[in-house]
Amino acid sequence: MITYRTLRVALLSAALVVGTAQAKEPSLPPEQASLLSSISADAMRGHLSFLASDALEGRGTPSRGLDIAAEYIASQFRAAGLEPLGDDGYFQTADWRKIAPEKERAKFADAPEPLTVRNVVGVLRGSDPALSKTYILVTAHYDHLGIRKDKGDDPIFNGANDDGSGTVSVIELARAFAAQKERPKRSIVFMTVFGEEHGLVGSRYYGAHPLVPVADTVANINLEQIGRTDDSEGPQVRAAAITGADYSEVADVLRKAGELTGIRMTKHPVNSDRYFAFSDNQALADLGVPAHTISVAYDYPDYHGAADTWDKIDYPNMAAVDRTVALAIWTIANNPTAPRWNDKNPKAAKYVEAAKKLRGE
Repeated sequence: MITYRTLRVALLSAALVVGTAQAKEPSLPPEQASLLSSISADAMRGHLSFLASDALEGRGTPSRGLDIAAEYIASQFRAAGLEPLGDDGYFQTADWRKIAPEKERAKFADAPEPLTVRNVVGVLRGSDPALSKTYILVTAHYDHLGIRKDKGDDPIFNGANDDGSGTVSVIELARAFAAQKERPKRSIVFMTVFGEEHGLVGSRYYGAHPLVPVADTVANINLEQIGRTDDSEGPQVRAAAITGADYSEVADVLRKAGELTGIRMTKHPVNSDRYFAFSDNQALADLGVPAHTISVAYDYPDYHGAADTWDKIDYPNMAAVDRTVALAIWTIANNPTAPRWNDKNPKAAKYVEAAKKLRGE
């Protein structure tokens, strides 16, 4: 049986071999190379130029722009060939009046019921008869702050990096995986969620109403703010940070995938722990699923500002980070041993216990 300890040794050995070969990136097996090479920066630029345009009015939850974005994302999942997984095709629907934070509900007291909001979700079924009944979730939030008329001359907060970048990455990863001749052994669920800006509402709704069994979900990789490299601490080129970077074996796989693709997957000294509980990975982590968020720039000049626009994204760098994520997903999807929480890290103790409960231990 392949263990994650064995996997780490194997990946490190490959990286060392590469280091002796003039520091070139390694030659990956054909199926991995095909997957990574199919990820397109230009395709993501096209998606984001629409999703973060003024026409979508900042994709507030709920809003007309958010509804348009949901339809667009679903159309891309459909075009990629994903199987719909929602209660309404590619949509997992909820009534915002019933699930919104209390302070938000009053704003919509007179709205007609239901005031529908939607997670957009599709699945690529795995190839292995047994492992295909287990799942990896790849997620991002597709909402942003909408229109704020009291915030200056430009009232539309386009949210290109936050989190249009993660959204188009999920779209592109779904297309790339679905286009391969050989499917991974485990199934992969691709999902974009609403309501993150109101307190992780969409991801928590999924956690409370999962579309695949949580006990059969082996990992969640969430993508948040991966398009901008101009971090306040300096340029983050060919680098990304992992929340809870020493909490589970998923983070180990991400780091080793980074070594093989030329991306530094790091632990930020403060933010990796701080933002673990404030990103959409948290809902599944609380249930015991090893879950992490990947970010390139935690703090950049236009964070939660109207100038967070699609033309400021570093698309080649975002595609490079997505290739690392793709390799990590592929690795987990084809390893019969599911990743586990790090029971030696006290900060992961509550998640270790949640996982034991989930497994009936």
